[in-house]
Amino acid sequence: MSLDLALSVATSGLRLLDRQMARAADDIANAGTVGHTRKSLEGNALTIAGAGQGVRANVITRDVDLAVQAALQRAGGDAAAAGLRERLLGGVEAAHGTPELGDSLGGLVSSLQSAFIELREAPADAVRRSAVVTEAHTLAGRLNQVSDAIGVARQGAHDALRAEVAAVNAGLSDVARLNSVIKHELAAGRSVAALEDERDLAIGALAGSLDLSVIRGSAGDVTLVARGGIVLPLVQGSTPFSLADATVGTGAFHGGAGTLPGVMLNNRDVTRQLAGGRMGAAAELRDATLPRMQAELDVAASQISHRLESQGLRLFTDAGGTVPDPTLPYAGSAMVGFAGAIRVNAAVVNDPALLRDGTHDVVGDPAGPSAFTTNPPTGPAGFATLLNRVLDFSFGAEQATGVAQPGFATGGLGPDGTLSSPLSGLRTLAGYGAALVAEQTGARAAATEAVGRATSLGELLTSRMNARSGVDVDAEVAAMVQLQTAYGVNARVISTIQAMWDSLFNAVR
Repeated sequence: MSLDLALSVATSGLRLLDRQMARAADDIANAGTVGHTRKSLEGNALTIAGAGQGVRANVITRDVDLAVQAALQRAGGDAAAAGLRERLLGGVEAAHGTPELGDSLGGLVSSLQSAFIELREAPADAVRRSAVVTEAHTLAGRLNQVSDAIGVARQGAHDALRAEVAAVNAGLSDVARLNSVIKHELAAGRSVAALEDERDLAIGALAGSLDLSVIRGSAGDVTLVARGGIVLPLVQGSTPFSLADATVGTGAFHGGAGTLPGVMLNNRDVTRQLAGGRMGAAAELRDATLPRMQAELDVAASQISHRLESQGLRLFTDAGGTVPDPTLPYAGSAMVGFAGAIRVNAAVVNDPALLRDGTHDVVGDPAGPSAFTTNPPTGPAGFATLLNRVLDFSFGAEQATGVAQPGFATGGLGPDGTLSSPLSGLRTLAGYGAALVAEQTGARAAATEAVGRATSLGELLTSRMNARSGVDVDAEVAAMVQLQTAYGVNARVISTIQAMWDSLFNAVR
């Protein structure tokens, strides 16, 4: 080997070692940076006619388990979706009160029933009448509070959906930009490892909004497909998703003749195709979960009012004096939003004696309540006929002896009549109220549990990802020591060659 060739080989080795040490230093410096993966830089031996000519550095690459990465992104989306459900449903749970303290719907129905029992023992007692009115106000107020909380949560879901639309648009534009840069750098033969890390971070953020799959192209680009087969447009600077602002009223719904706007993708409504992530969770809360909860609450309020009304006591109405008929279809009826409007009848508030005497006569019906005539002003002070009817039938499982209550609606719910409730097989007001509270507050607990599961899975997958692609600082420091040793060996080779050149020049002189 000539001295020129030996110098060239040693110099190429120094250049490779220099780049490898720079790579190791960069990994160590970014070990705590979110999304940074371990990089590697290998060299290839150069030969001409079988003779070694030195080494050449390859481009910097990374080693990422794409299956683990996809699972990690999905777990992140699940945690984000459950977190949104937990936050919005938490307000509904708080509005329901505490069942253990008896201040939730089921407990307050029982408290009203107890106040009627006390009044039946002394129908002329003004203090006991006032106690019934007070319990009625408390029950109506609780229904109002929960209805308001559901409305706030539903508006929050719509607002969250708008925020996610903006975030997804920004994320898609960022991925499109990185696609373009990566393709350009690859075509130029340069490393794209750091750019791929940056793109994976952007995709991970998108996965928090939507459940998506990543299809990797041969040119280094990626295609994103949301669950349901929606191919997400990747055009830098574009805003393919849109959602109009709206005030979400109790009777508002999306689709058909509804007034709620949908999520549009290039002018096509994809609201019902959205799944996973915060966007899917927000759409489901706005259009299904919360409207169903509102309908269940409206059914409870309507049944409470109607069952008392049917026995001769108009204790609860809306502001216009209406008592909804719960035997009618929910959609389009006076039941929609009634829980937010229910109040104690002003006539009873002004004259609590109506609790004993009744507010109106009832015409008997073989398939419903029996006949009832109100106690006249000259009637007995101990009149208990109405109170017996209220306690035996309004709060019971029968409208009259041998005639069952019609039950609580479980189908045809929601403003558009497309929703169903799991609260089936219930007959009494207290039973339905307790089941409603358990089901609606349990939704928040289920969301919290889902957050925990998804977070735990994410932590496990993160550990696996770090083991495969993360930076091990100790290993990188050890590698740098080896690189420095090799650098010293190459430097001594160059020094030796230099000395040989000097000796050669001296001999020629």
